[in-house]
Amino acid sequence: MTGTDSPKGDIDSITPEELKERIDRDEDVFLLDVRSTDDFDEWRIDKEGVNVINYPYFQLLDGIPNDLLDELPTDRTITVLCAKGGSSEMVAEHLQEEGYDVNHLERGMNGWARIYEYTELNTDMDATIAQYQRPSSGCLAYLVVSDGEAAVIDPLRAFTEEYVQDIRTLGAELVYTLDTHIHADHISGVRTLAEQTDATAVLPKPAATRGVEYERLYETVTDGDTFVVGNVEIEVIHTPGHTTGMTAYRMGGVLFTGDGLFTESVARPDLEDPEKAKDAARTLYASLTEKILTLPDETVVAPAHFSDAATPHDDGTYTAELGDLIERMDALSMDEESFVDFIVSGMPPQPANYEEIIAANLGQESPDDEEAFALELGPNNCAASEEALTN
Repeated sequence: MTGTDSPKGDIDSITPEELKERIDRDEDVFLLDVRSTDDFDEWRIDKEGVNVINYPYFQLLDGIPNDLLDELPTDRTITVLCAKGGSSEMVAEHLQEEGYDVNHLERGMNGWARIYEYTELNTDMDATIAQYQRPSSGCLAYLVVSDGEAAVIDPLRAFTEEYVQDIRTLGAELVYTLDTHIHADHISGVRTLAEQTDATAVLPKPAATRGVEYERLYETVTDGDTFVVGNVEIEVIHTPGHTTGMTAYRMGGVLFTGDGLFTESVARPDLEDPEKAKDAARTLYASLTEKILTLPDETVVAPAHFSDAATPHDDGTYTAELGDLIERMDALSMDEESFVDFIVSGMPPQPANYEEIIAANLGQESPDDEEAFALELGPNNCAASEEALTN
């Protein structure tokens, strides 16, 4: 059988959403990932309790070799996955012929990247705050709704329709669509949302000075500015370090930190200018100590990303109280020199295609929807390594 042949048997399939539900229920999940070793090493489903083996598809064209058969379980279902769902179906047929209980992941890792989940924060404010979670990359975005008005913070272009539909369901009108900075891991939805709804697109002024070339008008905000959504006020807090334009938005007791501070790590400082990473790390230290750590301990930190090391809050969101982070995150109690040395010495690989993504988010490049989605596949890698950052 060649890679272009169609499978002859009826192979069961599982949707990405169904697989995610199984993982969330802590079921016994076994995955056979048949993408290339490079693709697997860069990005994979890597969750606690999930067993996964990588064996490239091109080595399985003529059947399942004995060394792989020896590694596969005979007492549970094997889910085969690939990039788009075609190769995995062929491999699943081979396994079925060998007598294994097997299915394959519909739409493959591309389908996994389409999962987008809505969870509301448990707050006592006069507003609904929802966190959107993209498990494939750890991207987080936020919807704020108050008194018939809405704002979206750090939206992803690929999920524009989800935001529009949810705002409509909540009976609100989108008035602002905001970015915390120029993102390096996903294509921003700020402009697309503004175009579809007549909302005002908002960028931090220092971010816009990086060379933004938007055809659509937008507004800029600076440290100390405020604006109103319904019955709530949002304060602008400039927190450079991850980028020169990195900005947090504070609404009551919730701080949307963008990529400045996560629940399991702090930002990496090298994506805007790798040669100035050490200087940026010093700036990040100042932002954390002077702008964020001075806020009340009960401030809820709502970041723009989460990693596999993150643990969701009781309400299902990836948030944490600032006091808890100070207590358990070593990086937040280091002196400046220790912080800088540690951050610049342990950074993970740079996000895939980050230069092209930045160019798109500056408006200097215009990828279509399919190209944009392909650019942002993979892990976000916008945080410093979390392995030694927490107690």
